[in-house]
Amino acid sequence: MEFTVLKVVNQLEEIDVLSDTKPQVIFKHSTSCYISGMAKKSLVREMGNTNEGIVDVYYLDLLLHRNLSNAIAERYQIQHQSPQLLLIHHRKCLYNTSHGDVSLDKAMEFLKMNSH
Repeated sequence: MEFTVLKVVNQLEEIDVLSDTKPQVIFKHSTSCYISGMAKKSLVREMGNTNEGIVDVYYLDLLLHRNLSNAIAERYQIQHQSPQLLLIHHRKCLYNTSHGDVSLDKAMEFLKMNSH
């Protein structure tokens, strides 16, 4: 599994459409932050596990695209954090976490426990 890089606001509409049939994950990363770097390493390791095909994972470089981070916060009604992981399903952010709690495995566990 690999990241899809987020670069433009129009991609959020694509994420919403895809989220109607498959959960989407957005990882917001600050390339200048040590904690964010550790979260990214952990996320990449977790992506190599059993999550293939269950979700799509998007990567946002906050330093390059702060305007996109602001659009995400507004669209999904969440507070901006860095690093931050959001789980989007049926066009809503069902789960978000930040800093040391960023974990794809935890997001998948949340999804499993809350899917009907």
